[in-house]
Amino acid sequence: MSGHSKWATTKHKKALVDAKRGKLFAKLIKNIEVAARTGGGDPAGNPTLYDAVQKARKSSVPADNIDRAVKRGSGAEAGGAEYQSILYEGYAPGGVAVLVECLTDNRNRAASDVRVAFTRNGGAMADPGSVAYLFSRKGVVVVPKEGTTEDDVMLAVLDAGAEEVTDSGESFEVLTEATDLVPVRQALQDAGIEYDSADVVFYPATEVEVDVEGARKVVRLVDALEDSDDVQSVYANFTASDAVLAALEAEE
Repeated sequence: MSGHSKWATTKHKKALVDAKRGKLFAKLIKNIEVAARTGGGDPAGNPTLYDAVQKARKSSVPADNIDRAVKRGSGAEAGGAEYQSILYEGYAPGGVAVLVECLTDNRNRAASDVRVAFTRNGGAMADPGSVAYLFSRKGVVVVPKEGTTEDDVMLAVLDAGAEEVTDSGESFEVLTEATDLVPVRQALQDAGIEYDSADVVFYPATEVEVDVEGARKVVRLVDALEDSDDVQSVYANFTASDAVLAALEAEE
């Protein structure tokens, strides 16, 4: 997996105990609302909603908050906002390509937040299509290592359409085509293997190697972008050695 993926995994663990916990919860709740509005409020018949709820539970979002989000999204309860999905493209310092996924009820605010984050952190926004071609849509299932092995995971998902299983430190990551995400996570469930999250993501086709200073600049930009309430996910095609990532972690 890319350096950004390893860094995101590390940050996710910290996010559960730091001051951004409320912001993380808000983004997970928004995902649930949108999934319920798009495919209905029954997780059994709406795989996107099922995965959004699963991810929220794993991140310790209270059950009441999850239930209310499902009801707002499905129309069973008033108060749901009309969210728009927008993709912004740009470059971080060093020529690293960046994709920013937003879910917003205010397009102008989202665009302004993203533009400010890029310009204040040495990056630049790019024209639509000029960066997106460097990424493809993939499914990624994150499986905690506890109680399972890489061979167990590989055996469970191989016939369901998984492309590869990689060891990302404290978890295994199963990569699939976006269309195979649901059968792959179903195969894990059938095999009795717990997973932390199942998401369709933008996966880089090529990666830019960065040193400590380069990684620091990219992470600073990613953090600034993720600080916006409208930004759901940020993808960057940088990779960094374990030594570089360790140096960054030591600065936290």
